[in-house]
Amino acid sequence: MLTLRFHFRVLATALLAIVASGAGLAEEVSKPGKAGVGPWQAAAAEHAHILSQVRWTPVAGTMPERNGGFFEKGKEYVGVPYSSAKSDGRYIGFDINLRTFLAAVENPLSVLYTENLAGKTANAASFYGTVCSSFTSYALQCAIPEVSRRQGPAVGKGVELVQPQGAEAVQVGDVIYTPHSTERDGSHVEMVTAVTKDAQGHVTSVRVEESRPMTTKTTMRSAAEFDAHLKHRNKQLFRITDLDAWRGGNRAESLQFPNYELDAKRPEINRTLLLDLGDWVPYQKGKPVKIHVMDRDGLGVKALVIQRDGKVVEEVAVSGPGVVERSFTDCGDYTAHVQRPDGSTSPACEFAVCDLDLSLPEGSVSLAEEWQVTFRSENIPIAAVYLFNEGDSYGRHPIVLSPEQRRAGSVSIPVGLLKKPGKLQVWVIGEHRLGRLKVRKDVRVRSGS
Repeated sequence: MLTLRFHFRVLATALLAIVASGAGLAEEVSKPGKAGVGPWQAAAAEHAHILSQVRWTPVAGTMPERNGGFFEKGKEYVGVPYSSAKSDGRYIGFDINLRTFLAAVENPLSVLYTENLAGKTANAASFYGTVCSSFTSYALQCAIPEVSRRQGPAVGKGVELVQPQGAEAVQVGDVIYTPHSTERDGSHVEMVTAVTKDAQGHVTSVRVEESRPMTTKTTMRSAAEFDAHLKHRNKQLFRITDLDAWRGGNRAESLQFPNYELDAKRPEINRTLLLDLGDWVPYQKGKPVKIHVMDRDGLGVKALVIQRDGKVVEEVAVSGPGVVERSFTDCGDYTAHVQRPDGSTSPACEFAVCDLDLSLPEGSVSLAEEWQVTFRSENIPIAAVYLFNEGDSYGRHPIVLSPEQRRAGSVSIPVGLLKKPGKLQVWVIGEHRLGRLKVRKDVRVRSGS
């Protein structure tokens, strides 16, 4: 569980980094207690900064980006990539820790370079990514991402329209919402992460962070530029006045992800071998695990050793770089490391093999009747159920499960939660300490009983 002490400690570190990099100003207002900035607002700015300021460099030229091209090999990028991973890929910060993405970046045969979600998943490209709403949801300590159009007072509690709409009223933690033109059009959300004032207390600049193609974007605007930004496309400035009321049961403190403290640390990436999913990551039982022996330091390799729960499962003779592929039918926590010709061993990659599934009522379900989602899992507790109504752009409902629901292996979907008929995606989300897995099944929602 996040503590206030943790927020203050990491915030101080983040602010020092901002000043050191030249991104901060002496009169920047983002500390708790300044100009209405409370602990959670300051923490939200710090959380956003974790994802928006991370630096990484592709090692291959085949990583797709949302604009239709590819990230350039050897070029340094700032901020995580934009990709609406949905149930097909994984969201950075929610489904995987940031370190897993950074490990996958270093493996030229990882899913970042061999998988392309474009054409398979709407608004997606790379296998790992984030979008505007998952970026702000991460910053705002949600357990499961909230879509952008659910972040305003029309459907949320504890949030209000800022008055007046402009730089003089803006505060750290406020969100900027760009409404959709039609029901099926996309919307956009950004977050204010710093406000700078002069000696007289007037706002001189506003820093806004957001997720958009190709990566997250950080923009510092003057007060006049910020006002003009709000007027473009009828943007609205919202303020969350009660974070707990706004999040409801969708609170990061109740689950293992997001893990801000771990995400804020730069990891040591294994230079001898990496997995196709990176490192520190769960796999679904029966799915192939591709272990890329790279030997980037040229120390030589003799054998690949795979262990489950501390016991050797297999030793594979290897004489040089290459890929060893295995599918595991036994769930558990695994490691893989290399033995070298001189008798030394490499650091180990960590992964888990897990199993999860769900069951839905046969045929269809009714808007007028309660119905059940049942689930089972092995080596990965079920953390949440997510409902994605394809016929209702507001019909995205994260349901973080109670201990009783987890033990029972089921959750009831109450009458009134779903508003429109149509195709409903039901995701069951399992959460292991190394990451989350999602399984999806669909059901038709009908109007009558």
